[in-house]
This record gives sequence, structure tokens and C-alpha cells, in this order.
Amino acid sequence: MELYFHWFDLLGIAVFAISGTLAAWRKQMDGFGVIVLATVTAIGGGTLRDLILDSPVIWLSNNSYFLAIFVAAGLTILAVRNRLLIPNNTLQIADAIGLAFFVIMGTQKALDHGTSGFVAIMMGTMSGVCGGMIRDVLCREIPMVFRGELYAITCIFGGLVYVQLLGFGIAQMPAMLIGMTALLTLRLAAIRWHLTIPVFGKKADDLR
Repeated sequence: MELYFHWFDLLGIAVFAISGTLAAWRKQMDGFGVIVLATVTAIGGGTLRDLILDSPVIWLSNNSYFLAIFVAAGLTILAVRNRLLIPNNTLQIADAIGLAFFVIMGTQKALDHGTSGFVAIMMGTMSGVCGGMIRDVLCREIPMVFRGELYAITCIFGGLVYVQLLGFGIAQMPAMLIGMTALLTLRLAAIRWHLTIPVFGKKADDLR
């Protein structure tokens, strides 16, 4: 089972690294900027989660995480440089896939540390959104999670589905896959149909 978790982690790392690389490409950053953005997007959320849980930060002793980041970033750079068709919403889709992996894995890691289901869902959500938040701040943008998009809510939903399935006695691996699928489906639906939550702020007419 630990081997499956490791591969899930690496897949999430790789997909988030792709989203960071695409963000750097969109902002016309140099090679160093690409590596920085790919890395912080991939490991930022998990690192913060591990520090809060007082758990060893896994990438400090396992270079396979950096290998996944560099390979994913390199392949993305090659795709962009060869002018392969990159749809406008590719960054959001890559981010959604990484979100599905990271939220459920982060939730399980919190449960392994003896947290309640509620805290585990919060830790899973943090695992999913914090790397993207750092990416967006470095790109001088309002983080996606704060723009009114159905983003953090999809993380909470996916984590809640997973925790509830475990509570119903569903085996861990099927529960993970169902939780990831539920989160990804809701996030992709939000991207496709522009589902949002109300934004706090004044309308343009109110400022006159």
C-alpha cells in the first residue's frame, strides 16, 4: 500500500510541476523562474502540511520528488518549445488533476497522524491549495482560490467524500479513487461551466 501512496504522491507532484511550468511560460519567465515555479507549486502545500503535523518533510530525504518535478517541467518545456497546441485552460486542468491527488493523499496523511476527520480534511485542502497560492503570488496574481472560483470547496468536498467512505467501512484504495474522482469531477465542471461562489466587494456602479 505504501508503494501505491508513493506513486500517487509522485503523480501529484508531476502534475503540479506541469501547472507551475505552464504558469512560468505564460508569464515569460527564464529557466530559473520555471524551476522555482514548478518546484514551489509541486511541494509547497505538502511541505506546509508536514510542518504543521510535525512530520518529516519527505523530499528532504527522497530525491525522487525532485526528479519527478524536473522531468515533468522538462517535458512541458519541450512541448511548449515545439509549439504543440496548448489549450487556454490547460493550466487549470493540470491544476485540477494535481488537486485531486494531493487533497486525498494529504487527508490520509493527516489521518495517519491521528487527527480528527475535520482536521484531516483541512490538512488535505491545505496540501492541495497552498502550492498553487505560492505560484500565483510569485506570478503577481490573486491566488486562484480567492477569485470566486469553485476551488477550495471542491477540495473540501473531495476530502469529505473520502473520510465519509472510510467511516462507512469502504477499503482505503477504492475510497481514495472515489474521493479523487469526486473532487476532479466537481472541479472540471466548475471550469467547464464557470461555476463560482459570490465574491466579496463593491461593483463598479457602487464606486461611482
